[in-house]
Amino acid sequence: MTRIQASFRPLAAALAGATLVASLSGCVPLVVGGAAVAGAGMVATDRRTSGAQLDDQSIELRSAARIRDIANDNMNITTVSYNRQVLMIGTVGSDADKRRAEEVVRGTPNVRSVVNEVVVGPALGIAQRSNDTYITGKVKASLLDAKDIFANSFKVVTEGGVVYLMGLATRRELDRATDIARSVSGVQKVVRAVEIISEQQLGQGAVEGGTGLQPSAVDGTNTSGSRVPLPPMQPLPGQSQPGAPVQVSPQPQPGVVTTPVR
Repeated sequence: MTRIQASFRPLAAALAGATLVASLSGCVPLVVGGAAVAGAGMVATDRRTSGAQLDDQSIELRSAARIRDIANDNMNITTVSYNRQVLMIGTVGSDADKRRAEEVVRGTPNVRSVVNEVVVGPALGIAQRSNDTYITGKVKASLLDAKDIFANSFKVVTEGGVVYLMGLATRRELDRATDIARSVSGVQKVVRAVEIISEQQLGQGAVEGGTGLQPSAVDGTNTSGSRVPLPPMQPLPGQSQPGAPVQVSPQPQPGVVTTPVR
């Protein structure tokens, strides 16, 4: 073997190793300390803990599988998990199907609570679903354009023209995001399934599910038994004045604000 060949072999091995790592990284994210480097940007900017993010992915997959096990021709349900709280949207053929679907979702491991917004009625058509996708994109873009809130604080889902906001946010951020969402053309209603955190918690970074959250309805009425008051929001167009009864989704869950805004 010549001297040139001997010196070239380590270099070739190093290049081959680098190529192998690069090719593998395209298929499987590199894991360091339990966090995926490929998704490090999302983890770093997400207010959920990394554990909650992984749980949310698992909850969505497992709850969808559980619903498929009981589904019939009239059951069209989507589950969305954020910080281990599940939003159920879609349509079913009867109230019994709606209750049964909620039961199996509640039984999914690591689920803290469920917000059941499933509607009894016919399934949405392709045109409506396409419009919902368009609305979701418009709302997300509008949140990104806003300079006074952090768009990644919210997960946006649209079903039948109703926009659902999920996330961990301060009351100020929630009010601002609501104003932005309801200003988008085609939005019929905004439902906030958002956990309220304080400015102090916001400064502490990722928030573990169920830690120090103070839920409240839109008028400051508490929905979980806590006596900590929250400042009232300004009345929205067509909404009754402060102090009047507010329409809230049935059985609001602890730790989450579920408030329809028309």
